[in-house]
Amino acid sequence: MNRLVDATSPYLLQHADNPVDWWPWSDEAFAEAKRRDVPVLISVGYAACHWCHVMAHESFENEQVGALMNDNFVSIKVDREERPDVDAVYMTATQAMTGQGGWPMTVFATPDGTPFFCGTYFPRPNFVQLLQSVTTAWREQREAVVRQGAAVVEAIGGAQAVGGPTAPLDAPLLDAAAGRLASEYDATNGGFGGAPKFPPHMNLLFLLRHHQRTGDPRSLEITRHTAEAMARGGIYDQLASGFARYSVDAHWTVPHFEKMLYDNALLLRLYTQLWRLTGDPLARRVARDTARFLADELHRPGEGFASALDADTEGVEGLTYAWTPAQLVEALGEEDGRWAADLFAVTDEGTFEEGMSVLRLARDVDDATPEVRARWQQVVGRLLSARDTRPQPARDDKVVAAWNGLAITAIVEFLQVAALYASPQDEDANLMDGVTIVADGAMRDAAEHLATVHLVDGRLRRVSRDGKVGEPAGVLEDYGCVAEAFCSLHQLTGEGRWLTLAGELLDTALAHFAAPGGAFYDTADDAERLVARPADPTDNATPSGRSALIAGLVAYSALTGETRYREAAEEALATVAPIVGKHPRFTGYAAMVGEALLSGPYEIAVVTDDPAGDPLVAAARRHAPPGAVVVAGQPDQPGVPLLADRPLVDGRSAAYVCRGFVCQRPVTSVEELVAELS
Repeated sequence: MNRLVDATSPYLLQHADNPVDWWPWSDEAFAEAKRRDVPVLISVGYAACHWCHVMAHESFENEQVGALMNDNFVSIKVDREERPDVDAVYMTATQAMTGQGGWPMTVFATPDGTPFFCGTYFPRPNFVQLLQSVTTAWREQREAVVRQGAAVVEAIGGAQAVGGPTAPLDAPLLDAAAGRLASEYDATNGGFGGAPKFPPHMNLLFLLRHHQRTGDPRSLEITRHTAEAMARGGIYDQLASGFARYSVDAHWTVPHFEKMLYDNALLLRLYTQLWRLTGDPLARRVARDTARFLADELHRPGEGFASALDADTEGVEGLTYAWTPAQLVEALGEEDGRWAADLFAVTDEGTFEEGMSVLRLARDVDDATPEVRARWQQVVGRLLSARDTRPQPARDDKVVAAWNGLAITAIVEFLQVAALYASPQDEDANLMDGVTIVADGAMRDAAEHLATVHLVDGRLRRVSRDGKVGEPAGVLEDYGCVAEAFCSLHQLTGEGRWLTLAGELLDTALAHFAAPGGAFYDTADDAERLVARPADPTDNATPSGRSALIAGLVAYSALTGETRYREAAEEALATVAPIVGKHPRFTGYAAMVGEALLSGPYEIAVVTDDPAGDPLVAAARRHAPPGAVVVAGQPDQPGVPLLADRPLVDGRSAAYVCRGFVCQRPVTSVEELVAELS
């Protein structure tokens, strides 16, 4: 009997009709394995994963393979996005045993959950042989199997240990981290390392803040070059916007086509901040269109943001997205078709499979003449209409708390910067206005959904779908990312409710996730017991739970003036500092927050009757130092601590600037404010 039909996870539902007797992750599944005296097979993946689909088609949809699994195992299907705690524990085991990891992840465990053999994708013949071998070993070499499992648990317990060395995350360490990133930078293609190449959003956000603090031109150049290379590459959807998960090559040409919410949220934040600091027209366009992608493609009305668009369409990668020159001519006509082929680097040889090409932006359009830009926009619209007639990738509709938090923070920053640069004279002013309206509505939907659906009895739940909250408890990254988002929303709206909610989340995290020496576990002290309690301090595809929580603590402390939250942030950051010095590519978010603490962070309060239009507010947001918080409103506005006891000056708007809880005299002119922030 397949038990996945009632799951909230789209990934589990994809397997609900398999001939495998799947169980969801549950105590009942392990009890059944113990009753039958058989091992557990744990299969971990996610809905947008290409090789998960391949293994499902080859093996899990096969009657003979299903029978072999049903006869000899209790099989558990896990959505890694729904249960990141389970994924973290068994991924550590997989990496310890094989030296690498990935999805689908295939783990064989004893009935108490102890892993004894791990791997990733197996072609069907290999998988069948593995099932037979494990079955034989379980029956005939049980003692060796149990010993192997104990050794693995000991290894993963050490890998997830807390209480290691600490160090202050000071200026020399952050300078060294920026220098190491520069030494690992791909000066030809942008980014870091070779194929496959992932968008290094968190590292670039760190480098932007490092440039702000130090004036280092190299940090800015690395960021600008990489941002432009990604935006011109095939990893970026040149028609509908949105970034794919990664490029299979070193030069951003051919993507792995899944589009993840967390990548696009973090990249929206990157391009927004690059736009704020430089005025770069490409950064402006990509930020605008990525915000539109989030609002149009991933937002679920009345809820939050969906998790992803699938890598495959009808089982084929790139079916929706790739083109031949002939297809361009068919969609656009001979003249425009040839012009588009040149613009988007579509050749007869192709850059993808079967002579197809992934669209790349081979020519400069952002600084082109108005006529060229108009033609480009017309071509994009016509190609998108033609592409819409093709089969479309599926959408993973589950709402993940942490990733929605990342999206809320990114959209808040986008709205603030868009307001700075708003001009009726812009040729696309109406388009920008439309994007800000829909992005604002989607962001507020997501925030309300998190506050009213995901918060249950004062505790966060990890996922929801179709308005129904799931059972999995929130992990540390959920608390950190959502608290940071609510702090951002408080700054945008001036509503005290969001700051109160952020404080409650942070208090819960401090009470239930704290570990010795200032560190934090990724699961709560009252969460389900796994074979190890995960506590990963490194930033990978998303900020680590620890980095996310530190960011929330720093913002909340600056907004409220409550020093104990800053002290907790500094203590936690000290547990990550040794890794920042050695492996900055895996600590980008932590280093970014470190720059904020080193900068102050600045606390800027503007007392005004016109928060939306006051030039002091615009100047504060345009020139805000790394990690600064900015609030604006009337004196003593309820629920806004930074506006308390701060009056107008001679009846005029005034800006109060503090740094690390030490305040300067209020200023009433833009020039004075900019001087204080410089």
